[in-house]
Amino acid sequence: MSDTSGPGRRRPETGEPEVGRPRDRDGMSYAVPDDLRAVRAFVTERAHALGLAEARIDLLTLAVSELTTNTLQHTTGGGHIRVWASGGRLVCDVVDQGTERPFGRAMPAAEAVRGRGLAIVERVCDSVYTTVVPEGTLVRICLDL
Repeated sequence: MSDTSGPGRRRPETGEPEVGRPRDRDGMSYAVPDDLRAVRAFVTERAHALGLAEARIDLLTLAVSELTTNTLQHTTGGGHIRVWASGGRLVCDVVDQGTERPFGRAMPAAEAVRGRGLAIVERVCDSVYTTVVPEGTLVRICLDL
């Protein structure tokens, strides 16, 4: 299944994914730690319905869990998730009020207490893209179907 009505399209001038408004059926909002269970369930159900392999669903759920946990620990106002398939990939946007995330960092040392979340996201996803949008900051993760 391919969604050509928004975020699945690319900007002709840059080749970057276009950022659109989430549709209700594709997304959900979260605001408090008690929402994380519902976020994981939503992502798992959407990924399964879109045809992502079971082992890849676990990776997606881990990545989204890391991103949404960061939202709740480091920002205010919660966030919004959208999951869809486009061009042979499962695409997931996480939008929150945080600042743009620095990707491309090394995994912290084993004795480090914090700082593994974004490094984990980069390692388990096939691609990661981040940009500032009117609603805050968008992190787009993709896994090949």
